[in-house]
Amino acid sequence: MTSSRVALWIAAGVLIVVGFIGTILPGMPGVLIIYAGMWLAAWIDDFARIGWVTLTILGILTALALAADLVASLLGAKRVGASPQALFGSVIGGIAGLFFGLIGLLLGPFIGAVAGELMARRSLADATRVGVATWIGLLVGTMAKIALAVSMLGVFLVGYWWQ
Repeated sequence: MTSSRVALWIAAGVLIVVGFIGTILPGMPGVLIIYAGMWLAAWIDDFARIGWVTLTILGILTALALAADLVASLLGAKRVGASPQALFGSVIGGIAGLFFGLIGLLLGPFIGAVAGELMARRSLADATRVGVATWIGLLVGTMAKIALAVSMLGVFLVGYWWQ
């Protein structure tokens, strides 16, 4: 195996590991990074072990993970009657939270949703309820992404070793 091929395999592995970390961090496209790493691994092998059928299945799982993340957060907030401002605030809070480490990642969407709901002239109790529901939706979406990312890894490994 040539050194350039080894470097490509290392890059594929790094993408997959970074992608798994990204499934936990809001705002980071972890499953897309995992898919990119798996696609790179398939390409390195000239698609001999991982073919288009497996890549298509992985692509579908990637799309499901992205959709689950978005839908879970929105449904959590919508379930308690969140305003559009709260939904927008949650997104902005999630992005701003990236700059404040783990605490920001955990509290950013909550604070953003509460601020958005207060801007919609709701009571503090209503705003807090929306913030909690948004945070729970984010947590459920993250768990779904993790489950789908693990499924992707399983499909990839079975496809790779099956050949």
